[in-house]
Amino acid sequence: MLIKGVSGGIETDAKGENIFLITGSGLKKIDLAKGSTENIEFEAPYDRKPSLEREYIFDHMVRQVNDKFYDKNIHGIDWTGYGEHYRQFLPYINNNEDFSILMSEILGELNASHTGSGHSAGGASLQTAELGAFFDPAYEGDGLKVTEVLPRGPLAARKVNVKPGDIIMSVDGKKIEAGKDYYPLLEGKAGKKTRLEIRRTDGKTDFAEIKPMQKWYLSDHLYKRWVEHNQAVVDSLSGGKIGYVHVEGMDGSSYQTVYDQLLGKYRNCDAVIVDTRFNGGGWLHNDIALLLGGKEYVRFMPRGKYIGSEPFSQWTKPSVMLVNESNYSDAHGTPFVYQTLGIGDVVGAPIPGTMTAVWWETQIDPSLYFGIPQVTSVDMQGNVLENHQLNPDVLIYNNPADELSGNDAQLAGAVKHLLSKTAKK
Repeated sequence: MLIKGVSGGIETDAKGENIFLITGSGLKKIDLAKGSTENIEFEAPYDRKPSLEREYIFDHMVRQVNDKFYDKNIHGIDWTGYGEHYRQFLPYINNNEDFSILMSEILGELNASHTGSGHSAGGASLQTAELGAFFDPAYEGDGLKVTEVLPRGPLAARKVNVKPGDIIMSVDGKKIEAGKDYYPLLEGKAGKKTRLEIRRTDGKTDFAEIKPMQKWYLSDHLYKRWVEHNQAVVDSLSGGKIGYVHVEGMDGSSYQTVYDQLLGKYRNCDAVIVDTRFNGGGWLHNDIALLLGGKEYVRFMPRGKYIGSEPFSQWTKPSVMLVNESNYSDAHGTPFVYQTLGIGDVVGAPIPGTMTAVWWETQIDPSLYFGIPQVTSVDMQGNVLENHQLNPDVLIYNNPADELSGNDAQLAGAVKHLLSKTAKK
């Protein structure tokens, strides 16, 4: 550290006597002998033309698809003709949001997954926080009547201890009025100490201090709630004989969670359901196949008592893989590998064929990007997996009305199928 509180890109002069610092707020010169800092005044004309940038990005995208799309015939479409057609709309676009929509429209003509364009705009300056609970929509009085508290949320803390039936009456002294949107009261509150007025079910009023959570943290809580609910359902329906794991993403952290639960919590179960529904992909198909495809080859039995088998680090018992229409990318590839290698049955709804690898390119305007699927997978019979639907071994669709009432026919069907499989052994 040369000077406290000063940072940025560094360039030295020819003699090494001074350092020129490039910062977000301007240029500075640091005299190394004196340790002094001097601001450098400068003027730089700014002549950026966003419309010409968008024209360049559009033409660049058309060329990149020609050069990099996984099928050199570009699915047999007239890509040059599409480029000319969509280019005529550029003069009518004056913002990046509309431009990214136009780019997505033309890229959609490829009839391929892993493509499209996006625009990353800045978020709200004041993020709206979440309390981590469900509230009664039928309640018409002042406040928020709690119906469920998320276990690891701020309202579940011992010192707060909010229970179903409690009513949150105010936030930092501001009353929650009946029929009015309460979210403005939570603007900018994420992670900050916030005082709640709570009317308990016995009529008493308490005050508690919490730190409301950010929206992404709430999503994580809701995901864990869903997984724990599914685990409880499977345990109940199978009498504890079947385990349940969900693969959240095809990535390292998800694999570690599955590995830990599969060979820890559920090691002594007779079978397991491996749920890949709502998985957006990654690259984990081979790892999952190896983990689930273990073949028992020896047992350890001191004095005739069974204590374990090898391979100890693989699952060697029956399993099924649960899938639905939202499986995407490697969440199509993983059930494909599982089914192709005969590890177990795939249960659920058909999966769209989306097993390709994408290259996302950030543009000269870094708020814009687009994607081109460059690598597709081909099975040993020469079939391209992209746009090739995977059909489950056991077909079960979930009815939306049943899902709203908490009934998961696919999950119940997977349990039933596995119980019938294990009963035959």
